[in-house]
Amino acid sequence: MQTARSAAEGGKAQRVYLLLRDEITRGDMPPGAVLPGEMRLADQHGVSRVTIRRALEVLAHEGLIERRAGSGTVVTGPGPKPEAIAADFATLMPQLVQMGQQTTARLLAYAYAFAPAPVAEALHLPDGGRVQRAVRVRLMNGAPFSHLTTHVPEDIAQNFSETDLASTPLFRLLERSGVQVDHASQSISASLATPDVAEALDVSVGAALIALTRVVFDASGRGVEHLSALYRPDRFRLDMVLNRVGKQGARQWAPVIVPMTGGAE
Repeated sequence: MQTARSAAEGGKAQRVYLLLRDEITRGDMPPGAVLPGEMRLADQHGVSRVTIRRALEVLAHEGLIERRAGSGTVVTGPGPKPEAIAADFATLMPQLVQMGQQTTARLLAYAYAFAPAPVAEALHLPDGGRVQRAVRVRLMNGAPFSHLTTHVPEDIAQNFSETDLASTPLFRLLERSGVQVDHASQSISASLATPDVAEALDVSVGAALIALTRVVFDASGRGVEHLSALYRPDRFRLDMVLNRVGKQGARQWAPVIVPMTGGAE
């Protein structure tokens, strides 16, 4: 059976839905504001009234608007927002560790398989190297904010079980397995929500997400974990504090490194 959200999960209706939702959630259209009529919205967005109606149905289903007889379509949202998690870019690693202690996770998938080529290359695995693949959603106060896919070399992963992964942060499991985590490389970019990710994070298909890729190495330089993480930008942000350093004529911005405490994530 098609849901209200899925009615707008394609093409023009989804685009209109996302644009109107962003205006409402940003506060450009505050609660009590009246939306233009369907014909005017259709002209503004260059679509049909049917497309506008589908987008409005999803907004109404999410409690962002209300169709009132004689009053038109009135904004009722965005309502209370879940607390957003903030991370300083300069100290992102320890803050992600800290998040593992302050949030909960739900295990969605777990299996052993041959490492995909990009993962094998990043972890420096031999041809035919096998890994444990786990997919989890991390939640803050019951609201999902990140979708995590991890790959761990098989010989390391055999030291912990599916049950362990569902209840214990991965960094703690690695350390418990005797791994001495030494350093990591990571990159930040952007991505769009695929249908399975959208469902897990409770966002629309095609919604913009923050993408983080991290490869963790032990003291010998061996790759011990490959992480692909996707974050909801309305529930997670990256901050950075910068200092102006250097001599006159050659000054530049440098990140402020703030020591942080925290256990294994």
